[in-house]
Amino acid sequence: MSSPEATLPMATAAWPRGKGQAVHLVDSSLYVFRAWHSIPVGASDEDGWPVNAVHGFARFLCDLLERTRPARLALAFDEALDSCFRNAIYPAYKANRDPAPEELKRQFAHCKALGEVLGLPVLAHAEYEADDLIGTAAAQARRDGHAVVIVSADKDMAQLLDEGDWQWDFARDERWDRAGVKPRFGIHAHQVADYLGLAGDASDNIPGVPGIGPKTAAILLGLYGSLDALLDRLDEVPLLKLRGAAQHAARLREHREAALLSRRLATIVRDAPLPDGFASAHRREADGEGLDRLCERLRIGPMTRRRLQDCARLVP
Repeated sequence: MSSPEATLPMATAAWPRGKGQAVHLVDSSLYVFRAWHSIPVGASDEDGWPVNAVHGFARFLCDLLERTRPARLALAFDEALDSCFRNAIYPAYKANRDPAPEELKRQFAHCKALGEVLGLPVLAHAEYEADDLIGTAAAQARRDGHAVVIVSADKDMAQLLDEGDWQWDFARDERWDRAGVKPRFGIHAHQVADYLGLAGDASDNIPGVPGIGPKTAAILLGLYGSLDALLDRLDEVPLLKLRGAAQHAARLREHREAALLSRRLATIVRDAPLPDGFASAHRREADGEGLDRLCERLRIGPMTRRRLQDCARLVP
Protein backbone atom coordinates (compact mmCIF):
# COMPACT_ATOMS: atom_id res chain seq x y z
CA MET A 1 0.00 0.00 0.00
CA SER A 2 1.04 3.57 -0.45
CA SER A 3 2.96 5.38 2.27
CA PRO A 4 1.15 7.39 4.96
CA GLU A 5 0.81 11.08 4.41
CA ALA A 6 2.95 13.35 6.52
CA THR A 7 -0.02 14.79 8.39
CA LEU A 8 -2.95 12.57 9.29
CA PRO A 9 -6.38 13.87 10.34
CA MET A 10 -7.73 13.36 13.82
CA ALA A 11 -9.50 10.04 14.30
CA THR A 12 -13.28 10.20 14.16
CA ALA A 13 -14.02 7.54 16.80
CA ALA A 14 -13.09 7.51 20.46
CA TRP A 15 -10.49 4.99 21.59
CA PRO A 16 -12.44 2.44 23.67
CA ARG A 17 -11.77 2.69 27.38
CA GLY A 18 -13.05 1.06 30.54
CA LYS A 19 -13.86 -2.48 31.54
CA GLY A 20 -15.21 -4.66 28.78
CA GLN A 21 -15.36 -1.78 26.32
CA ALA A 22 -13.56 -3.64 23.56
CA VAL A 23 -12.47 -7.07 22.41
CA HIS A 24 -8.73 -7.08 21.72
CA LEU A 25 -7.76 -9.51 18.95
CA VAL A 26 -4.02 -10.08 18.67
CA ASP A 27 -2.24 -11.06 15.46
CA SER A 28 0.08 -13.18 17.59
CA SER A 29 2.16 -14.80 14.85
CA LEU A 30 3.42 -11.36 13.83
CA TYR A 31 4.84 -10.75 17.29
CA VAL A 32 6.33 -14.24 17.56
CA PHE A 33 8.14 -13.73 14.24
CA ARG A 34 9.38 -10.32 15.36
CA ALA A 35 10.87 -11.80 18.50
CA TRP A 36 12.37 -14.70 16.53
CA HIS A 37 14.18 -12.30 14.18
CA SER A 38 15.13 -9.61 16.69
CA ILE A 39 16.24 -11.49 19.81
CA PRO A 40 19.53 -13.42 19.61
CA VAL A 41 19.39 -17.12 20.38
CA GLY A 42 20.72 -17.51 23.89
CA ALA A 43 18.58 -19.23 26.50
CA SER A 44 17.17 -22.68 25.87
CA ASP A 45 14.37 -24.72 27.38
CA GLU A 46 14.92 -27.75 29.58
CA ASP A 47 15.32 -29.90 26.46
CA GLY A 48 17.98 -27.64 24.95
CA TRP A 49 15.80 -25.99 22.29
CA PRO A 50 16.01 -22.20 21.79
CA VAL A 51 13.35 -20.04 23.43
CA ASN A 52 14.24 -16.56 22.18
CA ALA A 53 10.92 -16.08 20.36
CA VAL A 54 8.75 -17.25 23.26
CA HIS A 55 10.68 -15.05 25.72
CA GLY A 56 10.16 -12.04 23.45
CA PHE A 57 6.49 -12.89 22.97
CA ALA A 58 6.05 -13.21 26.74
CA ARG A 59 7.42 -9.71 27.26
CA PHE A 60 5.19 -8.33 24.49
CA LEU A 61 2.18 -10.00 26.10
CA CYS A 62 3.06 -8.51 29.50
CA ASP A 63 3.37 -5.05 27.96
CA LEU A 64 0.00 -5.42 26.24
CA LEU A 65 -1.87 -6.75 29.27
CA GLU A 66 -0.35 -4.17 31.61
CA ARG A 67 -1.34 -1.33 29.30
CA THR A 68 -4.84 -2.44 28.44
CA ARG A 69 -6.04 -4.67 31.31
CA PRO A 70 -8.67 -6.07 28.96
CA ALA A 71 -11.58 -8.20 30.06
CA ARG A 72 -11.72 -9.69 26.56
CA LEU A 73 -8.58 -10.58 24.61
CA ALA A 74 -7.80 -13.44 22.23
CA LEU A 75 -4.55 -14.58 20.64
CA ALA A 76 -4.74 -15.71 17.00
CA PHE A 77 -1.99 -17.91 15.54
CA ASP A 78 -1.25 -19.20 12.05
CA GLU A 79 -1.35 -22.96 11.71
CA ALA A 80 -2.65 -23.08 8.13
CA LEU A 81 0.67 -23.22 6.31
CA ASP A 82 0.17 -25.34 3.19
CA SER A 83 -3.21 -26.62 4.40
CA CYS A 84 -5.07 -23.28 4.16
CA PHE A 85 -8.27 -23.31 2.10
CA ARG A 86 -6.59 -20.72 -0.15
CA ASN A 87 -4.04 -23.32 -1.26
CA ALA A 88 -6.88 -25.42 -2.64
CA ILE A 89 -7.99 -22.41 -4.66
CA TYR A 90 -4.49 -21.39 -5.74
CA PRO A 91 -1.67 -23.88 -4.96
CA ALA A 92 1.00 -21.20 -5.38
CA TYR A 93 -0.44 -19.16 -2.49
CA LYS A 94 2.48 -18.35 -0.14
CA ALA A 95 4.56 -20.99 -1.94
CA ASN A 96 7.40 -18.46 -2.06
CA ARG A 97 7.91 -18.76 1.71
CA ASP A 98 10.38 -21.14 3.28
CA PRO A 99 8.86 -23.58 5.77
CA ALA A 100 9.32 -22.64 9.42
CA PRO A 101 12.24 -24.43 11.05
CA GLU A 102 11.49 -26.90 13.83
CA GLU A 103 13.08 -24.52 16.36
CA LEU A 104 10.41 -21.93 15.55
CA LYS A 105 7.50 -24.38 15.35
CA ARG A 106 8.23 -25.53 18.89
CA GLN A 107 8.23 -21.95 20.12
CA PHE A 108 4.87 -21.27 18.50
CA ALA A 109 3.50 -24.18 20.52
CA HIS A 110 5.00 -22.69 23.69
CA CYS A 111 3.46 -19.27 22.93
CA LYS A 112 0.03 -20.85 22.54
CA ALA A 113 0.52 -22.73 25.79
CA LEU A 114 1.45 -19.47 27.50
CA GLY A 115 -1.80 -17.89 26.36
CA GLU A 116 -3.77 -20.89 27.62
CA VAL A 117 -2.31 -20.83 31.14
CA LEU A 118 -2.91 -17.08 31.32
CA GLY A 119 -6.61 -17.72 30.64
CA LEU A 120 -6.56 -16.11 27.20
CA PRO A 121 -8.61 -17.66 24.39
CA VAL A 122 -6.25 -19.05 21.74
CA LEU A 123 -7.40 -19.20 18.11
CA ALA A 124 -5.68 -21.52 15.63
CA HIS A 125 -7.00 -23.70 12.81
CA ALA A 126 -5.44 -25.93 10.17
CA GLU A 127 -7.53 -24.50 7.31
CA TYR A 128 -7.86 -20.83 8.28
CA GLU A 129 -5.22 -18.19 8.84
CA ALA A 130 -4.98 -15.93 11.87
CA ASP A 131 -6.49 -13.12 9.79
CA ASP A 132 -9.62 -15.20 9.16
CA LEU A 133 -9.94 -16.13 12.83
CA ILE A 134 -9.61 -12.48 13.80
CA GLY A 135 -12.17 -11.47 11.17
CA THR A 136 -14.63 -14.06 12.47
CA ALA A 137 -14.04 -13.15 16.12
CA ALA A 138 -14.50 -9.47 15.29
CA ALA A 139 -17.84 -10.19 13.62
CA GLN A 140 -19.03 -12.12 16.67
CA ALA A 141 -17.84 -9.42 19.04
CA ARG A 142 -19.81 -6.78 17.14
CA ARG A 143 -22.94 -8.94 17.25
CA ASP A 144 -22.47 -9.14 21.00
CA GLY A 145 -22.24 -5.36 21.24
CA HIS A 146 -18.47 -4.91 21.67
CA ALA A 147 -16.06 -2.60 19.93
CA VAL A 148 -13.01 -4.30 18.41
CA VAL A 149 -9.30 -3.49 18.65
CA ILE A 150 -7.13 -5.44 16.21
CA VAL A 151 -3.59 -5.55 17.53
CA SER A 152 -1.54 -5.86 14.35
CA ALA A 153 0.72 -3.86 12.05
CA ASP A 154 -0.57 -5.79 9.01
CA LYS A 155 -2.17 -3.22 6.73
CA ASP A 156 -4.36 -5.89 5.11
CA MET A 157 -6.26 -6.11 8.41
CA ALA A 158 -7.72 -2.67 7.68
CA GLN A 159 -10.43 -4.38 5.59
CA LEU A 160 -11.93 -5.66 8.86
CA LEU A 161 -12.47 -2.25 10.44
CA ASP A 162 -16.07 -1.22 11.06
CA GLU A 163 -17.44 1.88 12.73
CA GLY A 164 -16.09 2.09 16.27
CA ASP A 165 -13.24 -0.36 15.61
CA TRP A 166 -9.53 0.35 15.78
CA GLN A 167 -6.32 -1.16 14.51
CA TRP A 168 -3.28 -0.80 16.75
CA ASP A 169 0.33 -1.16 15.64
CA PHE A 170 1.52 -1.87 19.17
CA ALA A 171 5.26 -1.60 18.52
CA ARG A 172 4.93 1.90 17.06
CA ASP A 173 1.94 2.78 19.24
CA GLU A 174 0.06 3.96 16.16
CA ARG A 175 -3.70 3.59 16.01
CA TRP A 176 -6.23 4.18 13.27
CA ASP A 177 -9.94 3.70 12.86
CA ARG A 178 -11.91 3.08 9.69
CA ALA A 179 -11.83 6.73 8.68
CA GLY A 180 -8.06 6.79 9.17
CA VAL A 181 -7.37 4.11 6.55
CA LYS A 182 -7.70 6.36 3.49
CA PRO A 183 -5.24 9.06 4.64
CA ARG A 184 -2.70 6.40 5.56
CA PHE A 185 -2.92 3.99 2.66
CA GLY A 186 -4.64 5.87 -0.16
CA ILE A 187 -7.69 3.60 -0.26
CA HIS A 188 -10.75 3.07 1.91
CA ALA A 189 -11.01 0.13 4.32
CA HIS A 190 -13.64 -1.59 2.18
CA GLN A 191 -11.34 -1.37 -0.87
CA VAL A 192 -8.39 -3.29 0.58
CA ALA A 193 -9.22 -6.66 -1.01
CA ASP A 194 -10.02 -4.99 -4.35
CA TYR A 195 -6.71 -3.15 -4.17
CA LEU A 196 -4.82 -6.41 -3.63
CA GLY A 197 -6.81 -7.96 -6.45
CA LEU A 198 -5.32 -5.35 -8.77
CA ALA A 199 -1.83 -4.79 -7.35
CA GLY A 200 -1.26 -8.27 -5.93
CA ASP A 201 0.86 -9.03 -2.88
CA ALA A 202 4.37 -10.39 -3.42
CA SER A 203 4.75 -11.46 0.22
CA ASP A 204 1.77 -13.83 -0.08
CA ASN A 205 2.43 -14.72 -3.75
CA ILE A 206 -0.89 -13.18 -4.82
CA PRO A 207 -0.46 -12.36 -8.53
CA GLY A 208 -2.77 -9.40 -9.13
CA VAL A 209 -2.80 -7.89 -12.61
CA PRO A 210 0.62 -7.72 -14.30
CA GLY A 211 1.61 -4.12 -14.93
CA ILE A 212 -0.89 -2.67 -12.43
CA GLY A 213 1.13 -1.31 -9.52
CA PRO A 214 0.05 0.11 -6.17
CA LYS A 215 -0.30 3.71 -7.36
CA THR A 216 -2.37 2.79 -10.43
CA ALA A 217 -4.55 0.42 -8.39
CA ALA A 218 -5.31 3.19 -5.87
CA ILE A 219 -6.10 5.68 -8.67
CA LEU A 220 -8.45 3.27 -10.43
CA LEU A 221 -10.29 2.44 -7.22
CA GLY A 222 -10.53 6.13 -6.42
CA LEU A 223 -12.25 6.67 -9.78
CA TYR A 224 -14.49 3.59 -9.90
CA GLY A 225 -14.96 2.69 -6.26
CA SER A 226 -14.62 -1.07 -6.62
CA LEU A 227 -13.01 -3.76 -8.73
CA ASP A 228 -16.41 -4.91 -9.99
CA ALA A 229 -17.35 -1.42 -11.19
CA LEU A 230 -13.95 -1.04 -12.85
CA LEU A 231 -14.29 -4.33 -14.73
CA ASP A 232 -17.83 -3.45 -15.78
CA ARG A 233 -16.64 -0.15 -17.27
CA LEU A 234 -13.40 -1.18 -18.95
CA ASP A 235 -14.39 0.58 -22.16
CA GLU A 236 -13.96 3.90 -20.34
CA VAL A 237 -10.46 3.21 -19.05
CA PRO A 238 -8.56 4.05 -22.29
CA LEU A 239 -10.18 7.50 -22.20
CA LEU A 240 -8.85 8.36 -18.75
CA LYS A 241 -6.23 11.05 -18.31
CA LEU A 242 -3.91 8.45 -16.86
CA ARG A 243 -0.52 7.53 -18.25
CA GLY A 244 -0.75 4.18 -20.02
CA ALA A 245 -4.55 4.10 -19.71
CA ALA A 246 -5.04 2.05 -22.89
CA GLN A 247 -2.44 -0.51 -21.79
CA HIS A 248 -4.02 -0.72 -18.35
CA ALA A 249 -7.41 -1.44 -19.94
CA ALA A 250 -5.89 -4.18 -22.09
CA ARG A 251 -4.16 -5.74 -19.09
CA LEU A 252 -7.36 -5.68 -17.05
CA ARG A 253 -9.30 -7.28 -19.88
CA GLU A 254 -6.69 -9.99 -20.39
CA HIS A 255 -6.16 -10.71 -16.68
CA ARG A 256 -9.71 -10.23 -15.42
CA GLU A 257 -9.86 -13.71 -13.87
CA ALA A 258 -6.50 -13.20 -12.17
CA ALA A 259 -7.81 -10.02 -10.56
CA LEU A 260 -10.92 -11.76 -9.27
CA LEU A 261 -8.89 -14.71 -8.00
CA SER A 262 -6.41 -12.39 -6.29
CA ARG A 263 -9.24 -10.53 -4.58
CA ARG A 264 -10.66 -13.82 -3.35
CA LEU A 265 -7.28 -14.81 -1.93
CA ALA A 266 -6.88 -11.41 -0.23
CA THR A 267 -10.35 -11.32 1.29
CA ILE A 268 -10.37 -12.14 4.99
CA VAL A 269 -13.24 -14.51 5.75
CA ARG A 270 -15.60 -13.88 8.65
CA ASP A 271 -17.17 -17.29 9.12
CA ALA A 272 -14.25 -19.47 10.22
CA PRO A 273 -14.78 -21.94 13.09
CA LEU A 274 -14.19 -20.57 16.58
CA PRO A 275 -13.65 -22.64 19.73
CA ASP A 276 -16.67 -23.70 21.74
CA GLY A 277 -17.39 -21.24 24.50
CA PHE A 278 -15.40 -18.45 22.84
CA ALA A 279 -17.83 -15.90 24.31
CA SER A 280 -16.33 -12.91 22.52
CA ALA A 281 -12.86 -13.61 23.93
CA HIS A 282 -13.83 -13.39 27.59
CA ARG A 283 -10.78 -14.14 29.72
CA ARG A 284 -10.83 -17.15 32.00
CA GLU A 285 -9.17 -17.57 35.35
CA ALA A 286 -5.46 -18.19 34.87
CA ASP A 287 -3.82 -21.50 35.75
CA GLY A 288 -1.20 -20.35 38.25
CA GLU A 289 0.38 -23.76 38.72
CA GLY A 290 0.45 -24.37 34.98
CA LEU A 291 2.11 -20.98 34.49
CA ASP A 292 4.81 -21.84 37.04
CA ARG A 293 5.48 -25.19 35.36
CA LEU A 294 5.70 -23.58 31.94
CA CYS A 295 8.08 -20.90 33.17
CA GLU A 296 10.29 -23.61 34.66
CA ARG A 297 10.24 -25.62 31.44
CA LEU A 298 11.08 -22.57 29.33
CA ARG A 299 13.57 -21.20 31.86
CA ILE A 300 11.87 -17.82 31.93
CA GLY A 301 13.79 -15.48 34.22
CA PRO A 302 12.46 -14.15 37.54
CA MET A 303 11.60 -10.65 36.29
CA THR A 304 9.48 -11.82 33.35
CA ARG A 305 8.01 -14.60 35.51
CA ARG A 306 6.82 -12.08 38.11
CA ARG A 307 5.32 -9.93 35.38
CA LEU A 308 3.46 -12.93 33.96
CA GLN A 309 2.18 -13.86 37.41
CA ASP A 310 0.99 -10.31 37.93
CA CYS A 311 -0.66 -10.29 34.52
CA ALA A 312 -2.46 -13.51 35.39
CA ARG A 313 -4.18 -11.55 38.15
CA LEU A 314 -5.02 -8.54 35.90
CA VAL A 315 -8.49 -9.78 35.01
CA PRO A 316 -10.98 -6.90 35.41
